Amino acid sequence: MPDADKLRIVEESLAGYRQVAATARRHGICRSLLTIRRRQYRNGELGASCAVSFSPVTVTQASSVSQPGPVDPFEPARDAQVEIALPNGRRLIVSAGVDPESLARLLSVVDR
Repeated sequence: MPDADKLRIVEESLAGYRQVAATARRHGICRSLLTIRRRQYRNGELGASCAVSFSPVTVTQASSVSQPGPVDPFEPARDAQVEIALPNGRRLIVSAGVDPESLARLLSVVDR
């Protein structure tokens, strides 16, 4: 089976909750093979341009001193930080106001 077909099937299986068995049946392959291909996809071994992974996110609020004036709930505090737990076990702590492009460059290096 060509890699393009494998990618299409794997991406279809990622589209919703509990789609592995249904997708495998629909394409006439065994569930364990699809599970292996999904792992290869996450690791970037199926010819995908980049590996896809999901990490749990926990939002916590540290106790802080009250600030005068109105507070915008969408504006992070000056000293706010974000801790990112990567699939490889590493943790990256950055300022909440980090530039997205800079964060993407950091993640590409740290998540190897």
